[in-house]
This record gives sequence, C-alpha cells and structure tokens, in this order.
Amino acid sequence: MTLDADRILQQTFVARVEHYPSIGSTNDRAIECADLSGEELPLLIVADRQTAGRGRGSHRWWTGEGSLAMTLLLEPDRFGPARPSAPPMAALAVAVALVEALVPLLPDDRPGIHWPNDIMVDDRKLAGILVEVLPNRRHVVGLGLNTNNSTADAPNELKQTVATLNDLTGKPYGHTELLVELLGHMERVFAQLGEEPSRVGTRADALCLQHGHDLTVTIGSRSVQGRCVGIGSDGALLLDTADGRQAFYTGTLRS
Repeated sequence: MTLDADRILQQTFVARVEHYPSIGSTNDRAIECADLSGEELPLLIVADRQTAGRGRGSHRWWTGEGSLAMTLLLEPDRFGPARPSAPPMAALAVAVALVEALVPLLPDDRPGIHWPNDIMVDDRKLAGILVEVLPNRRHVVGLGLNTNNSTADAPNELKQTVATLNDLTGKPYGHTELLVELLGHMERVFAQLGEEPSRVGTRADALCLQHGHDLTVTIGSRSVQGRCVGIGSDGALLLDTADGRQAFYTGTLRS
C-alpha cells in the first residue's frame, strides 16, 4: 500500500517516517531505535504487514492483510510529568484520540474504549494499543487498527470477536489520510495529558463501553470481581466490589 510519508511529515507533528511492506513488529523496531541518541523524534513506523505483532502480556495481535500497524517513538515530555498512572493514561490518551478519529467514519456504530487499551464496536475488537515505557523513559506507542482487512481472513478463533472498518462500512481506507487525521487528534490529546490529565480520564470515561459490566481483574495471583462504574479521572478502572469501590491501574480483564 502506498504511503505518502512527505504529507505525513508536512501535516503532523512527526519528525521521521519509516514504512515497511512487512516487519516482525513495529514496536520492536521502535525499541531498536530508542537508544540512538541522534534519533529524530517523534518517529513513526508503519507496516503493511506485521508477522509478530504483540498485545499486552503474552497476547498476540492479528494483523490481517490491509490493516494498519503503526508505532510512535516519543520522548516522555509528550505525556507531561511522570506519574504512577502514566502508562494507562498514555494508552487511554491514544484510545481517546483514535475513537475521536473513527467516529466520523462510523456514523451507524458506536466505537468506544474497553479499559485500558482496546477499541470496540458491538463487542468486537476494532483496534488494540500497546504502550511500553523504556528505561530511558522514551515511550513506544503501538497501535493496530483493522482497516482494509476482513474478518473472513481472521483465524477461526477470532472471527466472532474482531471487526474491521471495511466490513463495517464497505469502503476502503487510505492509510495516509487515516494517519494524518489520527495524529492530529493524538497531538491535541497529548497536549491535554500534559496540561490537565484529568480531562483525558474524564473523556475516556465518557467513551468507556464497560459501564455496568461485571468484570474480573487479575493482578499476578490475585483476582478481584466487581461491577464497572467507569474510568477515574486519573485513568484507573473503577469497580464496585464486595469490599467497596476499588481503583485499578493495571491488570488483566475478564468479563
């Protein structure tokens, strides 16, 4: 797929673009670049095909033919001062930006957030986000969006749980246009995260599709069950449990 890197450089905050027809993982490529002192940042890495895409923990990310796989390598100051909830807030900021970019494309659907890093439509996963904070505090922000691929080509175990823009609308999408729009939203939301992070948490809560759902959060060997009451202004998942309301900044979710 043709990508207009010059247009992206001219119209967004990105300083450099790498585009690969095929790559193992865009996040892994960003990590390779992260220790290079002369690296121009933000660096955008885009791949037409990803053979070893990663999700949170041990999960893999399916990158079907025609989907969008991208990673941004960013300096930490893009996200404001370091804080304990920085990784979930960074992922939520990307999620907010992505949903706001998708809403005009999906007038008949309601894209929203499943805390902390999934974009869903009708209980099907449309996109996934993986934010990794490196020892030098640079942030690797990975995003996989199902655009021009089809659920018909997904592995059998995923066919009922994933969605694609093409399947939802019947239209193809140019990745250059999508990236320009998405990066514009990211720049605005990142600025909010640095200046007033609670606004990002509040917006994520408004877009959260898990309100009222019974969820189980697992952290290590500990599991907690509760009813979701939304996302806190600091990015925490809020559950009403048998022991009262609890806030979670990390963990694996099960519904």
